Amino acid sequence: MSMDVRKVKEVRNRIRQAVWGKLMETGVARSPLPVYGRIPNFAGAEKAAYRLTRSREFIYARVVKVCPDSPQRTVRLEALKQGKILIMPTPRIREGFLLLDPRRVPASAYGYASTIRGAFRYGVKVKPWDLPDVDLIVTGSVAVDLRGTRLGKGEGYSELEYAILREFNKVGEDTPIFTTVHDLQVLSDIIPRLPWDVTVDVIFTPSRMIKCSGPKQRTRGILWDYLSEDNVKEIPLLKEVAERKGVRIAWRTTN
Repeated sequence: MSMDVRKVKEVRNRIRQAVWGKLMETGVARSPLPVYGRIPNFAGAEKAAYRLTRSREFIYARVVKVCPDSPQRTVRLEALKQGKILIMPTPRIREGFLLLDPRRVPASAYGYASTIRGAFRYGVKVKPWDLPDVDLIVTGSVAVDLRGTRLGKGEGYSELEYAILREFNKVGEDTPIFTTVHDLQVLSDIIPRLPWDVTVDVIFTPSRMIKCSGPKQRTRGILWDYLSEDNVKEIPLLKEVAERKGVRIAWRTTN
């Protein structure tokens, strides 16, 4: 990894720490606590989610991919209530993706099915190449700027999920990507980007909707050169993808 990438990572980590700290200090952070190292839950997460679910893109989406984090639970619940196919990545993508068909889930269980534990009970594990095309992606964020550059926890799973789905044409350049955050997580300062970043198109907060000004960034697939052998050990699905795509990789030993 070049020194430039390391420096950018250091800057981004300082931003994360500052945002986590601000959410804790102002009392905006919600359980699970503390929010450090997490996609933070926040006061008004439900309002931000309802704002998103009233968007045209959500209303007309048939298949919605939503992250498994706490502040996006209401989005997952509304997707099931509105009869949409819900795709959830398993934590750290260790077990791939879960597909929840609301027709196969009792309506009384939608609330439980929108949790991680419930999704494992009512969902079906599906390989990415067997998933339906995704109409809308909803992701969580630690911070996001007005250009749509987002920061997650720093482990790169959201970006990798997108890249895996892109490998099999389940998402495309124009698939809309939304996020819900507290207003304190929206930054006017520019967040430096890394090659694997996937920008968001619209930000929803408890008080407003923000259309990002771009330029947007989308990877066309997995950037194998940035992965290490440890990544594949942690995410066995990556090995399956590499074999399926005929990718030969010269592994790096460190990130």
